[in-house]
Amino acid sequence: MLAVLSQTLPFFAIIALGYGAGKRGFFTPEATAYLTKFVFYFALSAMLFRFSANLAFSDIFLPGAMLAYLWATGVVYLLVTCVALIRKLNVEEAAVEAQCGTIGNVGFLGIPMLVLLLGDGAVVPVMLVLTVDLIVFGSLIVILITGSRDGRVSPAVLVTVGKGLMANPMIVSIVLGLVWSATSIPIPGPMNSFLGTLGAAATPGALFAIGASLATKSAERLQIAAWLSFSKLVLHPLAVAFAVLVLIPVEPYVAGVMIAAAALPTAGNVYILAAHYGVAPARVSATILISTALSILTVSAVIAWVGAS
Repeated sequence: MLAVLSQTLPFFAIIALGYGAGKRGFFTPEATAYLTKFVFYFALSAMLFRFSANLAFSDIFLPGAMLAYLWATGVVYLLVTCVALIRKLNVEEAAVEAQCGTIGNVGFLGIPMLVLLLGDGAVVPVMLVLTVDLIVFGSLIVILITGSRDGRVSPAVLVTVGKGLMANPMIVSIVLGLVWSATSIPIPGPMNSFLGTLGAAATPGALFAIGASLATKSAERLQIAAWLSFSKLVLHPLAVAFAVLVLIPVEPYVAGVMIAAAALPTAGNVYILAAHYGVAPARVSATILISTALSILTVSAVIAWVGAS
């Protein structure tokens, strides 16, 4: 555990550095927004394209692993939703809380950290988790909130969801990379160097941006945020572990990476959605802050466990 903690600490140290820069005003919210945009649209996209361009579609299409992750995430999603409804929350708030309890920071934290700590083979299962989160659950929250407000799910909502998915640079990068891979044409040397250099900025840039964005978050409503953090950091990886090890067993290495990905703290894009729709942004903010702080220990523990098994 201590050996893994020493490996994960540098990643969280960069997050802490970004947090300090944001908290002291050295890195303003506007600067953080532009850094996030650079990482999201350029650095991370270059990294994902380069990874997926060296994969075959058969490599990333793992139906058993995908079904297991979808089942596990769906179970926790439903549990958090039921708890919210029991507390007399409306569908919109329940959907946001369910998102907090199941959707981790796979893009900005998971890809850089897990690939470096668990090896290049982690790319496929991490991308699988990212794809399911973005396409299935990223669409579900929009459908639930919009459907709840309109009283029905109209074709216009589905069109909006589809446009949102097609405009997401992470999904576009993965798809374009797989299309390139299907041509069996090697990436030219200069292009490969360009993608490698640009993609290398994704890890420090993403981690620093996470920290700087956390500086604007507040830790209000701690009891609910603690429950949602527990769901994300403990219940979600446990459910995924049961699914990939018992329910639908997958190859041990893939299973380990998926469990580690499920242990990641709540994703920042949940806050973006909550703020956009005006649904419990303070609650989401607190959950992101608390789950990220606690994940220094929990993620290290999960990585140590899956690394030893």
